[in-house]
Amino acid sequence: MAVSATVAAVALSAASVTPASAEGGPCGQGGSGSLGGSGSATGSIGTALPWITGAPDGGVPRLTGRTKAVEMVTGPGSPNDTIKRFNVSGTDLGIMWDNGNADGRHDVLVAFGDTVGDCGTDGDDWRSNVLLRSSDTNLADGIRIDSSPLSAPNRSKQIIRGFGIPGEYTIIPTAGVAVGGVQYVRVMSVRSWDTPGNWTTLYSVLAYSTDNGENWQLDPATVRAGIDGIDIPGIPAITPGNTKFQMSAFVDGHDGYIYEYGTPSGRHGSALLARVPGTQIRDLTAYRYWNGSTWVADLGEAVPVIESPVSELSVQWNSYLNKYVAMYTDTSNSLVIRQADRLEGPWSGTQTILSGVLVPSLYGGFMHPWTDGRYLEFVATTWDRYNVIYFRTDLDGLQMAATDQADRPDPATTGQARLLGVDHPEGDEVIDGPAPAGQ
Repeated sequence: MAVSATVAAVALSAASVTPASAEGGPCGQGGSGSLGGSGSATGSIGTALPWITGAPDGGVPRLTGRTKAVEMVTGPGSPNDTIKRFNVSGTDLGIMWDNGNADGRHDVLVAFGDTVGDCGTDGDDWRSNVLLRSSDTNLADGIRIDSSPLSAPNRSKQIIRGFGIPGEYTIIPTAGVAVGGVQYVRVMSVRSWDTPGNWTTLYSVLAYSTDNGENWQLDPATVRAGIDGIDIPGIPAITPGNTKFQMSAFVDGHDGYIYEYGTPSGRHGSALLARVPGTQIRDLTAYRYWNGSTWVADLGEAVPVIESPVSELSVQWNSYLNKYVAMYTDTSNSLVIRQADRLEGPWSGTQTILSGVLVPSLYGGFMHPWTDGRYLEFVATTWDRYNVIYFRTDLDGLQMAATDQADRPDPATTGQARLLGVDHPEGDEVIDGPAPAGQ
Protein backbone atom coordinates (compact mmCIF):
# COMPACT_ATOMS: atom_id res chain seq x y z
CA MET A 1 0.00 0.00 0.00
CA ALA A 2 1.58 2.75 1.20
CA VAL A 3 0.07 2.05 3.99
CA SER A 4 0.21 4.33 3.14
CA ALA A 5 -1.51 5.50 3.82
CA THR A 6 1.53 5.98 0.95
CA VAL A 7 1.95 5.51 3.93
CA ALA A 8 2.09 6.45 7.80
CA ALA A 9 4.97 8.22 9.79
CA VAL A 10 7.63 9.81 11.50
CA ALA A 11 9.43 9.08 14.67
CA LEU A 12 11.95 6.30 14.50
CA SER A 13 11.55 3.78 17.24
CA ALA A 14 14.44 1.37 17.38
CA ALA A 15 12.41 -1.00 19.48
CA SER A 16 9.49 -1.22 17.06
CA VAL A 17 10.89 -3.64 14.53
CA THR A 18 8.06 -6.14 14.80
CA PRO A 19 4.50 -4.78 14.50
CA ALA A 20 2.18 -5.53 17.36
CA SER A 21 -0.49 -8.12 16.77
CA ALA A 22 -3.95 -6.71 16.22
CA GLU A 23 -7.52 -7.61 15.63
CA GLY A 24 -8.90 -6.94 12.18
CA GLY A 25 -7.31 -6.71 8.79
CA PRO A 26 -8.24 -6.52 5.12
CA CYS A 27 -9.02 -10.23 5.05
CA GLY A 28 -11.31 -10.11 8.07
CA GLN A 29 -10.97 -10.20 11.82
CA GLY A 30 -7.81 -11.64 13.21
CA GLY A 31 -5.85 -12.13 10.00
CA SER A 32 -3.90 -15.33 9.41
CA GLY A 33 -0.29 -14.62 10.16
CA SER A 34 2.37 -11.96 10.03
CA LEU A 35 4.40 -10.30 7.32
CA GLY A 36 7.88 -11.45 6.50
CA GLY A 37 10.85 -9.27 5.66
CA SER A 38 12.36 -8.04 2.42
CA GLY A 39 9.11 -7.83 0.57
CA SER A 40 8.16 -11.48 0.83
CA ALA A 41 5.11 -11.93 3.02
CA THR A 42 4.09 -15.06 4.81
CA GLY A 43 0.83 -13.93 6.33
CA SER A 44 -1.96 -11.44 6.73
CA ILE A 45 -1.44 -7.74 6.63
CA GLY A 46 -4.08 -7.57 9.35
CA THR A 47 -1.56 -8.31 12.06
CA ALA A 48 0.77 -5.65 10.72
CA LEU A 49 -1.62 -2.75 10.34
CA PRO A 50 -3.72 -2.63 13.48
CA TRP A 51 -5.75 0.38 12.33
CA ILE A 52 -7.28 -1.53 9.40
CA THR A 53 -10.69 -2.93 10.28
CA GLY A 54 -12.85 -5.38 8.37
CA ALA A 55 -12.50 -7.18 5.07
CA PRO A 56 -11.90 -5.56 1.65
CA ASP A 57 -15.02 -3.53 0.91
CA GLY A 58 -16.51 -2.11 -2.28
CA GLY A 59 -18.83 0.49 -0.77
CA VAL A 60 -18.96 3.66 -2.90
CA PRO A 61 -19.95 6.79 -0.95
CA ARG A 62 -22.81 8.84 -2.41
CA LEU A 63 -21.89 12.50 -1.93
CA THR A 64 -23.38 15.90 -2.60
CA GLY A 65 -21.17 18.88 -3.33
CA ARG A 66 -18.40 19.45 -5.81
CA THR A 67 -16.66 16.07 -5.28
CA LYS A 68 -18.30 12.81 -6.31
CA ALA A 69 -17.13 9.21 -5.87
CA VAL A 70 -17.29 7.55 -9.28
CA GLU A 71 -16.35 3.91 -8.64
CA MET A 72 -14.02 1.48 -6.94
CA VAL A 73 -10.75 1.08 -8.81
CA THR A 74 -9.85 -2.15 -7.00
CA GLY A 75 -11.50 -4.84 -4.90
CA PRO A 76 -15.14 -5.88 -4.52
CA GLY A 77 -17.50 -4.16 -6.92
CA SER A 78 -14.76 -2.69 -9.10
CA PRO A 79 -15.61 -2.68 -12.83
CA ASN A 80 -11.97 -3.66 -13.32
CA ASP A 81 -12.67 -7.02 -11.65
CA THR A 82 -9.25 -6.93 -9.99
CA ILE A 83 -10.03 -9.92 -7.78
CA LYS A 84 -10.48 -12.35 -10.66
CA ARG A 85 -8.10 -10.72 -13.15
CA PHE A 86 -5.19 -9.89 -10.84
CA ASN A 87 -5.89 -11.52 -7.44
CA VAL A 88 -6.10 -8.05 -5.90
CA SER A 89 -8.90 -7.95 -3.35
CA GLY A 90 -7.43 -5.33 -1.02
CA THR A 91 -4.82 -2.64 -1.66
CA ASP A 92 -4.14 1.08 -1.37
CA LEU A 93 -2.54 4.25 -2.78
CA GLY A 94 -2.70 4.09 -6.57
CA ILE A 95 0.20 6.43 -7.42
CA MET A 96 -0.22 7.43 -11.07
CA TRP A 97 2.09 8.79 -13.75
CA ASP A 98 2.28 9.05 -17.55
CA ASN A 99 4.62 6.41 -18.99
CA GLY A 100 5.99 8.71 -21.71
CA ASN A 101 4.88 6.41 -24.54
CA ALA A 102 7.23 3.65 -23.42
CA ASP A 103 7.39 0.68 -25.78
CA GLY A 104 5.06 2.51 -28.17
CA ARG A 105 2.19 2.50 -25.65
CA HIS A 106 0.69 5.59 -24.07
CA ASP A 107 -0.30 4.35 -20.63
CA VAL A 108 -0.92 5.62 -17.18
CA LEU A 109 0.95 3.41 -14.74
CA VAL A 110 -0.64 2.94 -11.32
CA ALA A 111 1.45 1.65 -8.39
CA PHE A 112 -0.22 0.26 -5.29
CA GLY A 113 1.10 -0.57 -1.84
CA ASP A 114 0.62 -3.60 0.40
CA THR A 115 -1.80 -5.89 -1.44
CA VAL A 116 -3.81 -8.97 -0.49
CA GLY A 117 -5.43 -11.49 -2.80
CA ASP A 118 -7.29 -14.66 -1.89
CA CYS A 119 -8.31 -14.19 1.71
CA GLY A 120 -8.94 -17.93 2.02
CA THR A 121 -5.32 -18.91 1.49
CA ASP A 122 -2.44 -18.98 3.94
CA GLY A 123 -0.93 -15.53 4.01
CA ASP A 124 -3.79 -14.01 1.94
CA ASP A 125 -1.39 -13.87 -1.05
CA TRP A 126 0.15 -10.69 0.34
CA ARG A 127 2.45 -8.65 -1.92
CA SER A 128 4.37 -5.56 -0.94
CA ASN A 129 3.38 -3.67 -4.10
CA VAL A 130 1.74 -4.26 -7.49
CA LEU A 131 1.29 -2.29 -10.71
CA LEU A 132 -1.67 -1.83 -13.05
CA ARG A 133 -1.76 -0.10 -16.48
CA SER A 134 -4.48 1.97 -18.11
CA SER A 135 -4.83 3.63 -21.53
CA ASP A 136 -8.35 4.89 -20.77
CA THR A 137 -8.74 8.50 -21.97
CA ASN A 138 -12.35 9.00 -20.83
CA LEU A 139 -11.62 10.17 -17.31
CA ALA A 140 -15.15 11.22 -16.41
CA ASP A 141 -16.50 7.69 -15.86
CA GLY A 142 -13.60 6.09 -14.01
CA ILE A 143 -10.42 4.31 -14.99
CA ARG A 144 -10.30 1.05 -16.96
CA ILE A 145 -7.35 -1.21 -16.31
CA ASP A 146 -5.78 -2.94 -19.32
CA SER A 147 -3.00 -5.06 -17.88
CA SER A 148 -0.61 -5.78 -15.03
CA PRO A 149 2.81 -7.42 -14.69
CA LEU A 150 1.93 -11.01 -13.76
CA SER A 151 3.73 -13.84 -12.02
CA ALA A 152 1.06 -16.39 -13.00
CA PRO A 153 -2.25 -16.24 -14.86
CA ASN A 154 -4.57 -13.76 -13.15
CA ARG A 155 -2.04 -12.84 -10.46
CA SER A 156 -0.28 -9.48 -10.31
CA LYS A 157 3.29 -9.91 -9.16
CA GLN A 158 5.21 -7.86 -6.67
CA ILE A 159 7.16 -5.57 -8.95
CA ILE A 160 9.77 -4.10 -6.58
CA ARG A 161 11.72 -5.85 -3.82
CA GLY A 162 14.13 -4.36 -1.34
CA PHE A 163 17.78 -5.04 -0.66
CA GLY A 164 16.95 -7.74 1.87
CA ILE A 165 18.83 -6.03 4.69
CA PRO A 166 18.01 -6.86 8.33
CA GLY A 167 14.76 -5.35 9.50
CA GLU A 168 13.38 -4.66 6.03
CA TYR A 169 9.66 -5.19 6.28
CA THR A 170 7.85 -3.95 3.18
CA ILE A 171 8.65 -1.82 0.11
CA ILE A 172 6.12 0.93 -0.63
CA PRO A 173 5.95 3.15 -3.76
CA THR A 174 5.53 6.86 -3.08
CA ALA A 175 5.98 8.56 -6.50
CA GLY A 176 6.56 7.74 -10.16
CA VAL A 177 7.82 9.53 -13.27
CA ALA A 178 8.97 8.63 -16.80
CA VAL A 179 12.17 10.03 -18.27
CA GLY A 180 13.19 9.14 -21.82
CA GLY A 181 10.96 6.07 -21.88
CA VAL A 182 12.37 4.74 -18.60
CA GLN A 183 10.04 4.46 -15.59
CA TYR A 184 11.25 5.60 -12.18
CA VAL A 185 9.54 4.98 -8.85
CA ARG A 186 10.73 6.19 -5.49
CA VAL A 187 10.01 3.55 -2.89
CA MET A 188 10.49 3.54 0.85
CA SER A 189 11.70 0.57 2.86
CA VAL A 190 9.52 0.30 5.95
CA ARG A 191 11.08 -1.18 9.06
CA SER A 192 7.92 -0.99 11.17
CA TRP A 193 4.39 0.33 11.14
CA ASP A 194 4.01 2.17 14.39
CA THR A 195 0.87 4.11 15.32
CA PRO A 196 -1.54 5.46 12.69
CA GLY A 197 0.24 8.25 10.84
CA ASN A 198 3.65 7.14 12.10
CA TRP A 199 6.07 4.57 10.75
CA THR A 200 9.81 3.89 10.57
CA THR A 201 11.79 3.68 7.33
CA LEU A 202 15.25 2.29 6.69
CA TYR A 203 15.70 4.19 3.40
CA SER A 204 14.10 5.44 0.20
CA VAL A 205 15.54 4.58 -3.21
CA LEU A 206 14.81 4.85 -6.93
CA ALA A 207 13.70 1.75 -8.80
CA TYR A 208 13.69 1.82 -12.60
CA SER A 209 12.11 -0.14 -15.43
CA THR A 210 13.01 -0.14 -19.12
CA ASP A 211 10.05 -2.29 -20.24
CA ASN A 212 6.98 -0.23 -19.30
CA GLY A 213 6.91 -1.40 -15.70
CA GLU A 214 7.18 -5.14 -16.29
CA ASN A 215 10.51 -5.60 -14.50
CA TRP A 216 12.30 -3.34 -12.02
CA GLN A 217 15.73 -2.83 -10.52
CA LEU A 218 16.90 -0.77 -7.55
CA ASP A 219 19.77 1.69 -7.96
CA PRO A 220 21.86 1.61 -4.74
CA ALA A 221 23.46 4.94 -5.66
CA THR A 222 20.09 6.67 -5.17
CA VAL A 223 19.51 5.50 -1.59
CA ARG A 224 18.47 8.15 0.91
CA ALA A 225 18.82 6.77 4.43
CA GLY A 226 15.82 7.00 6.70
CA ILE A 227 17.97 7.47 9.79
CA ASP A 228 20.90 9.88 9.82
CA GLY A 229 24.08 7.88 10.34
CA ILE A 230 22.55 4.48 9.65
CA ASP A 231 24.95 1.94 8.13
CA ILE A 232 23.35 0.10 5.21
CA PRO A 233 25.69 -2.71 4.08
CA GLY A 234 26.83 -2.27 0.50
CA ILE A 235 25.24 1.17 0.16
CA PRO A 236 27.39 4.29 -0.33
CA ALA A 237 27.68 6.84 2.46
CA ILE A 238 24.53 8.94 2.61
CA THR A 239 24.26 12.70 3.02
CA PRO A 240 22.72 13.81 6.33
CA GLY A 241 19.25 15.24 5.80
CA ASN A 242 18.02 12.47 3.54
CA THR A 243 15.52 11.54 6.25
CA LYS A 244 13.52 14.44 4.82
CA PHE A 245 13.22 12.69 1.43
CA GLN A 246 11.63 9.37 2.35
CA MET A 247 8.40 10.04 0.43
CA SER A 248 8.14 12.02 -2.79
CA ALA A 249 6.09 13.68 -5.49
CA PHE A 250 7.59 14.08 -8.98
CA VAL A 251 6.82 16.80 -11.52
CA ASP A 252 8.28 16.93 -15.04
CA GLY A 253 9.01 20.62 -15.46
CA HIS A 254 9.27 20.28 -19.27
CA ASP A 255 12.37 22.46 -18.93
CA GLY A 256 14.88 19.62 -18.83
CA TYR A 257 14.45 19.16 -15.09
CA ILE A 258 12.56 16.68 -12.94
CA TYR A 259 11.32 18.29 -9.75
CA GLU A 260 10.98 16.15 -6.63
CA TYR A 261 9.15 17.14 -3.48
CA GLY A 262 10.40 15.27 -0.45
CA THR A 263 8.75 14.61 2.92
CA PRO A 264 9.81 12.52 5.93
CA SER A 265 8.15 9.19 6.62
CA GLY A 266 4.62 9.62 7.80
CA ARG A 267 2.16 12.44 7.91
CA HIS A 268 3.70 15.14 10.03
CA GLY A 269 6.57 16.64 8.03
CA SER A 270 7.08 19.60 5.69
CA ALA A 271 7.76 19.34 1.97
CA LEU A 272 11.16 20.29 0.57
CA LEU A 273 11.87 20.69 -3.16
CA ALA A 274 14.73 19.41 -5.30
CA ARG A 275 15.37 19.44 -9.02
CA VAL A 276 17.69 17.44 -11.24
CA PRO A 277 18.36 17.28 -14.98
CA GLY A 278 16.21 14.43 -16.23
CA THR A 279 19.21 12.70 -17.77
CA GLN A 280 20.88 12.65 -14.33
CA ILE A 281 17.97 11.50 -12.20
CA ARG A 282 20.06 8.59 -10.84
CA ASP A 283 22.94 10.87 -9.77
CA LEU A 284 22.25 12.29 -6.29
CA THR A 285 25.17 14.69 -6.65
CA ALA A 286 23.33 16.42 -9.51
CA TYR A 287 20.33 17.32 -7.37
CA ARG A 288 19.85 20.93 -6.30
CA TYR A 289 17.60 22.08 -3.47
CA TRP A 290 15.47 25.20 -3.07
CA ASN A 291 16.73 27.34 -0.19
CA GLY A 292 14.03 30.01 -0.41
CA SER A 293 15.71 32.12 -3.08
CA THR A 294 17.88 29.90 -5.28
CA TRP A 295 18.96 26.31 -6.00
CA VAL A 296 21.85 24.99 -3.91
CA ALA A 297 23.80 21.73 -3.73
CA ASP A 298 23.57 21.40 0.05
CA LEU A 299 20.41 19.56 1.17
CA GLY A 300 20.97 21.01 4.62
CA GLU A 301 20.13 24.48 3.27
CA ALA A 302 16.75 23.43 1.86
CA VAL A 303 13.70 25.14 3.36
CA PRO A 304 10.10 23.94 3.37
CA VAL A 305 8.03 25.02 0.38
CA ILE A 306 4.85 23.56 1.94
CA GLU A 307 4.73 23.65 5.71
CA SER A 308 3.83 20.62 7.81
CA PRO A 309 1.80 18.56 8.05
CA VAL A 310 2.07 17.17 4.50
CA SER A 311 1.56 13.53 3.56
CA GLU A 312 1.10 11.45 0.40
CA LEU A 313 1.72 14.49 -1.76
CA SER A 314 0.68 14.77 -5.42
CA VAL A 315 1.55 17.85 -7.55
CA GLN A 316 0.73 18.83 -11.14
CA TRP A 317 -0.31 21.73 -13.39
CA ASN A 318 -4.00 22.50 -13.99
CA SER A 319 -4.92 24.71 -16.96
CA TYR A 320 -8.37 25.61 -15.62
CA LEU A 321 -7.01 27.07 -12.42
CA ASN A 322 -3.89 28.24 -14.28
CA LYS A 323 -1.93 27.05 -11.28
CA TYR A 324 0.08 24.14 -9.99
CA VAL A 325 -2.07 22.06 -7.67
CA ALA A 326 -0.72 20.21 -4.64
CA MET A 327 -2.99 17.56 -3.11
CA TYR A 328 -2.39 15.80 0.20
CA THR A 329 -4.04 14.44 3.34
CA ASP A 330 -4.28 16.81 6.28
CA THR A 331 -4.43 16.03 9.99
CA SER A 332 -8.22 15.65 9.91
CA ASN A 333 -7.89 12.87 7.30
CA SER A 334 -9.36 15.14 4.64
CA LEU A 335 -7.94 15.71 1.16
CA VAL A 336 -6.91 19.31 0.58
CA ILE A 337 -5.39 21.23 -2.30
CA ARG A 338 -3.13 24.28 -2.47
CA GLN A 339 -2.36 26.40 -5.55
CA ALA A 340 0.84 28.06 -6.77
CA ASP A 341 2.17 29.85 -9.82
CA ARG A 342 5.60 28.27 -9.42
CA LEU A 343 6.71 24.92 -8.08
CA GLU A 344 8.80 26.73 -5.48
CA GLY A 345 5.70 28.54 -4.24
CA PRO A 346 4.38 30.50 -2.53
CA TRP A 347 1.49 28.09 -2.08
CA SER A 348 -2.00 29.27 -1.24
CA GLY A 349 -4.02 28.29 1.79
CA THR A 350 -5.86 24.96 1.75
CA GLN A 351 -9.22 24.06 0.24
CA THR A 352 -10.87 20.81 1.33
CA ILE A 353 -12.10 18.88 -1.69
CA LEU A 354 -12.97 15.65 0.14
CA SER A 355 -13.80 15.67 3.82
CA GLY A 356 -12.75 12.99 6.26
CA VAL A 357 -15.98 13.80 8.09
CA LEU A 358 -17.96 12.37 5.16
CA VAL A 359 -15.50 9.66 4.09
CA PRO A 360 -13.83 8.50 7.31
CA SER A 361 -10.35 6.94 7.47
CA LEU A 362 -9.40 8.64 4.21
CA TYR A 363 -5.82 8.93 2.93
CA GLY A 364 -3.58 8.96 -0.12
CA GLY A 365 -5.07 11.32 -2.72
CA PHE A 366 -3.24 11.03 -6.07
CA MET A 367 -4.23 12.98 -9.17
CA HIS A 368 -4.66 11.30 -12.55
CA PRO A 369 -1.77 12.58 -14.71
CA TRP A 370 -4.11 13.23 -17.65
CA THR A 371 -6.64 15.23 -15.66
CA ASP A 372 -6.82 18.87 -16.70
CA GLY A 373 -9.40 21.57 -17.03
CA ARG A 374 -12.49 22.15 -14.91
CA TYR A 375 -12.76 18.61 -13.52
CA LEU A 376 -10.06 17.08 -11.38
CA GLU A 377 -9.92 13.27 -11.27
CA PHE A 378 -8.01 11.50 -8.52
CA VAL A 379 -7.93 8.35 -6.40
CA ALA A 380 -7.94 7.89 -2.64
CA THR A 381 -8.10 5.02 -0.15
CA THR A 382 -9.92 4.41 3.11
CA TRP A 383 -8.73 2.11 5.88
CA ASP A 384 -12.12 0.52 6.40
CA ARG A 385 -12.48 -0.44 2.72
CA TYR A 386 -8.76 -1.03 2.19
CA ASN A 387 -9.31 -0.38 -1.50
CA VAL A 388 -8.87 2.52 -3.89
CA ILE A 389 -11.78 4.78 -4.92
CA TYR A 390 -11.94 7.03 -8.00
CA PHE A 391 -13.23 10.59 -7.41
CA ARG A 392 -14.06 13.62 -9.55
CA THR A 393 -14.11 17.25 -8.37
CA ASP A 394 -15.61 20.31 -10.07
CA LEU A 395 -13.01 23.08 -9.73
CA ASP A 396 -15.37 25.88 -10.75
CA GLY A 397 -15.15 28.58 -8.12
CA LEU A 398 -11.98 27.23 -6.51
CA GLN A 399 -9.58 29.66 -8.24
CA MET A 400 -7.32 31.03 -5.53
CA ALA A 401 -4.38 33.41 -5.63
CA ALA A 402 -1.11 31.86 -4.55
CA THR A 403 -0.63 34.77 -2.16
CA ASP A 404 -3.97 34.09 -0.44
CA GLN A 405 -2.84 32.18 2.64
CA ALA A 406 -6.25 31.77 4.30
CA ASP A 407 -7.45 28.17 4.69
CA ARG A 408 -11.01 27.68 3.49
CA PRO A 409 -13.57 25.87 5.70
CA ASP A 410 -14.37 22.20 5.20
CA PRO A 411 -17.54 22.06 3.05
CA ALA A 412 -18.81 19.23 5.25
CA THR A 413 -19.07 21.72 8.12
CA THR A 414 -20.82 24.41 6.07
CA GLY A 415 -23.47 22.19 4.49
CA GLN A 416 -21.99 22.41 0.99
CA ALA A 417 -21.22 18.68 0.98
CA ARG A 418 -23.05 15.75 2.55
CA LEU A 419 -22.88 11.96 2.61
CA LEU A 420 -26.22 10.52 1.48
CA GLY A 421 -25.27 6.88 1.76
CA VAL A 422 -22.95 4.10 0.64
CA ASP A 423 -23.73 1.94 -2.39
CA HIS A 424 -22.39 -1.60 -2.10
CA PRO A 425 -21.45 -3.93 -4.97
CA GLU A 426 -24.65 -5.95 -4.83
CA GLY A 427 -26.60 -2.76 -5.33
CA ASP A 428 -29.12 -3.70 -2.67
CA GLU A 429 -27.47 -2.34 0.46
CA VAL A 430 -27.45 1.35 1.17
CA ILE A 431 -26.20 2.75 4.45
CA ASP A 432 -27.58 6.17 5.21
CA GLY A 433 -24.81 8.58 6.08
CA PRO A 434 -24.90 11.12 8.88
CA ALA A 435 -25.35 14.78 8.10
CA PRO A 436 -22.14 16.74 8.60
CA ALA A 437 -21.68 18.98 11.58
CA GLY A 438 -23.96 22.00 11.44
CA GLN A 439 -26.73 20.12 9.61
